[in-house]
Amino acid sequence: MERPKKIVVIGGVAGGMSAATRLRRLDERAHIVVLERSGFVSYANCGLPYHLSETIEHRSSLILQNPVSLGARFNLDVRVRHEVLSIDLQAKTVTIFDRVWKVTYVERYDYLVLSPGAAAVMPNGVDEKWVLAMRTVEDMDKAFAWLYPNPEKAVILGGGFIGLELAENLVKRGMSVTLIHRGKQLLSYLDPELAVTVAQRVRASGVDLRLETSFVSFTRTSVTLDSGEVIPTDVIFSAMGVKPEIHLAQDAGLAIGPNGGIWVDAQQRTSDRYIFAVGDAAEKIDAISGDERLATLAGLANRHGHSVANAIAKVTTVPATPTLGTSILSFDGLVAATVGWSEKALRASGRPVRVIHTHPADHAAYYPGAQTMRFKLMVDPDTDLILGAQAVGGNGVDKRIDVISTAMFAGITASSLAQLELAYDPQHGSAKDPINMLGYVNRNIAEGLTSVVEWHELDTRLNAGDVLVDVRTAGEYKYGHIDESVNYPLDVLREHIATLRGKNVIVYCQVGQRGHTAARILAQEGISVVNLNGGYLTWKAGMASKGDQ
Repeated sequence: MERPKKIVVIGGVAGGMSAATRLRRLDERAHIVVLERSGFVSYANCGLPYHLSETIEHRSSLILQNPVSLGARFNLDVRVRHEVLSIDLQAKTVTIFDRVWKVTYVERYDYLVLSPGAAAVMPNGVDEKWVLAMRTVEDMDKAFAWLYPNPEKAVILGGGFIGLELAENLVKRGMSVTLIHRGKQLLSYLDPELAVTVAQRVRASGVDLRLETSFVSFTRTSVTLDSGEVIPTDVIFSAMGVKPEIHLAQDAGLAIGPNGGIWVDAQQRTSDRYIFAVGDAAEKIDAISGDERLATLAGLANRHGHSVANAIAKVTTVPATPTLGTSILSFDGLVAATVGWSEKALRASGRPVRVIHTHPADHAAYYPGAQTMRFKLMVDPDTDLILGAQAVGGNGVDKRIDVISTAMFAGITASSLAQLELAYDPQHGSAKDPINMLGYVNRNIAEGLTSVVEWHELDTRLNAGDVLVDVRTAGEYKYGHIDESVNYPLDVLREHIATLRGKNVIVYCQVGQRGHTAARILAQEGISVVNLNGGYLTWKAGMASKGDQ
C-alpha cells in the first residue's frame, strides 16, 4: 500500500482551511498539518469590524472552528501560534517556530500549501503601537482594548472596504469619525458617478470625510494633514489596503507574479511542482482580460482551496476559477456592488465599451417601500458580452449583481438579459425586472434604435453646437435642469419639430426612458438625435463627482 501523503498547510482561514478540509474528504489516510502564526485558524475576518459596534454581539460568533473541533471532525493536526520561518525546496521541509514554547523544529512535507494571506499596509515611519489594523482576531481584540473606556474621536486612514466598515461601526458606537482618503473618490473600483452617492451617504452619517487629502505625521493623539491642519483623535486605524505576504515564497526562490503576489498556474501550483498557493497572497487570473491580478475575496480563496485539494488528490484537472471581482459593501443602509471591470478601467486600457445607465426601483413602484438603485452595465460593443456592472442603492442590489455575475460566468450576452425569466411579484420585483431593462436598453443601442451620449461627453457636444432638449415636464425642469437646455416636454415635443430640423439634438429626461421615446420621435422625422445616457440623474451625479454641484 502506498505511503500516506503528508500535506503541510501554512495559514488557515478561508484558503488554507478550505484546502485542508477538502483534502480530508478526498483522502482519509493523508497526514494533514495546518500551521497558523496567529492564535486563530478559522474565523470570519470579514465580520470583525461589526463586532466593534456589537452589531455582531458575541466575539465567539466570529470563531468558526478551533484546533480541537477540527481535529475531532476532520482529523487535522492544527497548530496555532506556530510561525513558519523558511521553506527548503530541495529537502521538502519547513522550519517552524513554536511561539508558545519558544522552540524551533523542522517538518517534512510531500505537498505544501501556502495560504499566508495579506498584511495591512501601515503608514511609514509611525510607531505601529499608535495605529490599529483590522485583519485578525488579535487586531480586533487590540482595538477593543483601545475603545474602552469609550473614546470620543477616531481617525481612519483609507476609504476602501475596511475603512468604510470601520467608519460605520465606530459611528454606531457614538464616536466622532474623520476618514482621510488620498484619492478623488471612495471605493476605487466604482466609477465616479456611482461612488459619489456613497460619499454623500458617508457624510450624511456624520463622518468627516476628507477626499484628496494626505497625512504627513502622527502623534499618539493627533494626525497632521498635508494642509497643516491637526486633527485630534483618541484612536487611529489604518485601512490603506493590504499587501500579499510573499516573503516565505520569495526567500525560498518561488516565482513572484507581475502584481507582487505568488505566481501560480491554472491548478494553483507554484513554480515548484510540490507547492501550491491560495488566498490573498496568490495571484489570480482575471476573467475579463486573462491577465494576472490580485483579488482579496474570501469566496474565491475557498474555491481555490478546493482546487488545490483536487489537484493534490488527483481527482480532477479542472482549472481554478478566474475572478470576476464580484464585491459588495453596505454602509448605513446603502449598498454598493460591482462585478467585472469599470468604465474608467476599460477606457484606460483602450478597450471599446458600450455603457448602459438605468435607475430602476427594486420592486414594483406602486407597492410601498420601493427603493431606487443606480445601475451601470459595461458591454463589449463587438461581441455584446458583459464586461462589468455596478449598482448602488438599497434592497435588491445584491441579487441583481449576482444575476449579472452569473450571466458573465455563463457567457450570456447583454441583450439576452432582456429574455431572462426572473421571479416577480410586487414586493420583490417588476414585470420588467431591472435586469431585463438593462437588456432592453442595451439592445436598443446595439441595434441602432437609439444613440447615446455619456454625461462626461456632454460639454464637448454642446461646445460643438448641439442643441440640448429637456423633455421632462415644466415642473421637473423648474426644480432643476442642465443650464444649456430648452424645455420641450415629451407630450408636446411634436409641436417643436420644426424648430429642431437641421440641428444636432441631444435629448434628456430624468433617467433616460422618456429620452429614448423622444429620440425615436425625432429620429423618425429625420433629425440627428442622441439621448443623454441615464438622464439628468446620471449627469447630476457625474457633476457632483467632479465637485461642480
